Amino acid sequence: MALKILDTCVNCDVCEPVCPNQAIAQGPVVYTIEPDRCTECVGHFDAPQCVEVCPVECIIIDPGHAESRDALLAKYRMLTGGEQK
Repeated sequence: MALKILDTCVNCDVCEPVCPNQAIAQGPVVYTIEPDRCTECVGHFDAPQCVEVCPVECIIIDPGHAESRDALLAKYRMLTGGEQK
């Protein structure tokens, strides 16, 4: 599943730079996550980095974008052209 940033985001700017897929960007009100680029850090890290650094715990699994670990890994390979690290 892709992740989603809730409207409780305080725009602290810590999530965007840690995203290895450049899936996070400033939206009109709060940061947003592009589901087509979000792999929940599968292939890069053991845990989603944005969730790890978020001080207000406003990043959740997006039920509207259900994906298996295999699907996330395939997306990682498509985005990076490489093998899992």
